[in-house]
Amino acid sequence: MIGGGGRRGRILGKAFVFSLALAVAACATAPGAPSPSAPTLPETPAPGPSPGPGPSPIAAGRGPATLPGWNDEDHLAAFEAWAVGCTVARDSASRVQCDRAMQIKRTSRPVTPTAARAFFETGFTVVAAETADGGPGLMTAYFAPEYAARRTPSAEFDTPVRPRPGGWARGDVGAVRADIEAAPATDALAWMRAEDLFFMQIQGSGYLTFEDGSRARAAYAADNGRPFTGIARPMAEQGLLPANATSGEAIRAWLAAHRGPEAQAVMALNPRYIYFATDPDDGGHPNGAAGIPLTARRSIAVDPAHWRYGDLVWISADGGNLRGARASYQGLVVALDTGSAIRGPVRADFYMGRGPAAGEEAGTVRHPLRMWRLVPRG
Repeated sequence: MIGGGGRRGRILGKAFVFSLALAVAACATAPGAPSPSAPTLPETPAPGPSPGPGPSPIAAGRGPATLPGWNDEDHLAAFEAWAVGCTVARDSASRVQCDRAMQIKRTSRPVTPTAARAFFETGFTVVAAETADGGPGLMTAYFAPEYAARRTPSAEFDTPVRPRPGGWARGDVGAVRADIEAAPATDALAWMRAEDLFFMQIQGSGYLTFEDGSRARAAYAADNGRPFTGIARPMAEQGLLPANATSGEAIRAWLAAHRGPEAQAVMALNPRYIYFATDPDDGGHPNGAAGIPLTARRSIAVDPAHWRYGDLVWISADGGNLRGARASYQGLVVALDTGSAIRGPVRADFYMGRGPAAGEEAGTVRHPLRMWRLVPRG
């Protein structure tokens, strides 16, 4: 992801909701097959802010069985996700374990939960990731949005999906959002509701459904080189939304209810603008920066200064304080993406999946986070 409406990975401008809540801030899954099941996700809403998990008691070199909640993990789902994600790993130890996983898949039909658990426990040790002050980091979330679109403009669908400008080169700095939107669109790829396009630009990619039922994927193609500015905080400061109700859905609802000059003025607070390219919808999920499709609820975006693509990571995120937040997220995930707002050794953007339900949940994620790297045995 390249956070904040930038390019999330190669194709997700980095589409990500870095939890919209943070900035409206915050970057799809394998075709056909159902997504692996998620890490443990209690349904009970979080009652409010909490101090987050305490310091990890796990020393470097301990086995995965020492991780908090390890016995409750769906090891088979995690194994299937890592067997795909590990193909992008380049270090020799990861390749050894990736080859081992492939061998298990070839010789065990089907792979059992017991075999999957044994694979992790015999093939990896655990090292805690730590912040400079030893405190928790932050987990946000993103998703692949699906939107209605039109081939021609109408009163409701009046905002163009613009293609990459001719002659554009990465690093170019162009006009701000308000000026781009004021210019006529002679080559629009599609037409959308203004608030939907705004959110798709934050995500960096999305899926469009036209009135005739045809579908397309809109992928990041370029940007105007301007920094991303979240609108959640200024909306709260201006009294447009309560401070604890700046989820993605709350922001979208406000923009839709005030469609026109009022909403445009708020969206213009974010000068960053994303251009798109379209291609047929294959029914799957978008690629992350690692170049392979993300797996819903088993992929994260990380800071490449601290993590490598293909890394296997245990996350434990407790105490989300946004309205509607679930109490916790815990389990094995694979690092397959990145984003400009994802910085630091204990920072993750959790890929929720595709569609409205994933988006609604992603917008409520702003959780204190602990992370552990599962280090492959060479």
